Amino acid sequence: MSSDLSQHAAIPEHVAIIMDGNNRWAKQRRLPGVAGHRAGVEAIRKLLSACQAQGVKALTLFAFSSENWQRSSDEVGALMALLLSYLSREVDSLHGRGVRLRFIGRRDRLSSEIVEKMEQAERLTQSNTVSTLVLAVDYGGQWDIATAARSLAGKVADGELALDAIDELTLAAELSIADLTPPDLCIRTGGDCRISNFLLWQLSYAELYFTDCYWPDFDEQEMARAIADFSLRQRRFGKNTDRLVI
Repeated sequence: MSSDLSQHAAIPEHVAIIMDGNNRWAKQRRLPGVAGHRAGVEAIRKLLSACQAQGVKALTLFAFSSENWQRSSDEVGALMALLLSYLSREVDSLHGRGVRLRFIGRRDRLSSEIVEKMEQAERLTQSNTVSTLVLAVDYGGQWDIATAARSLAGKVADGELALDAIDELTLAAELSIADLTPPDLCIRTGGDCRISNFLLWQLSYAELYFTDCYWPDFDEQEMARAIADFSLRQRRFGKNTDRLVI
């Protein structure tokens, strides 16, 4: 990546990525689908290094959606094995680099071994401040909003919160990653142009970037292109552009 980009371009503080195209990457190379997922895991390491070099403070990755359970049992099993392997191999390295690791999504459908590894990783890295890596596992944006609404309803029922006190801010505070700034940039690899139930509330004003590049091939140069494109965007957050003074 060029030094000019890091010095002069606007850098998103929080990037969210829908990692798509692993199976098609493997099929293109006449490899089994799991080979694409393995290559996708390796891409995470390079991307995290690229984000840290560019000054991105938070990276949220859509690792496994709530809809992915509908895939074949063989593929789901392979994905869970890769997640367990990643947690076993990478957490110490992430901790050494000052990365705080977090997980969002349901945990009741994951194996006890995976949940234990996730909790250990969160405890180990919770005080790190260099950057934050969030892995969305068994996550869905609709589930996130429904869970937040259920939490607020419980507080109202218990007399802890007045019904009239519920607004956008109180609901947002109950959502996953409420402690982070909302993503500035959402990237989807693999060619599809949709967000597929990912961070529905949090992406309200994110800039969207779609690329045909399959996730295993999304490297430092591809990330530089995404950030360069982001730097050219005018983020108005619903406001009018400034009028020209003639």
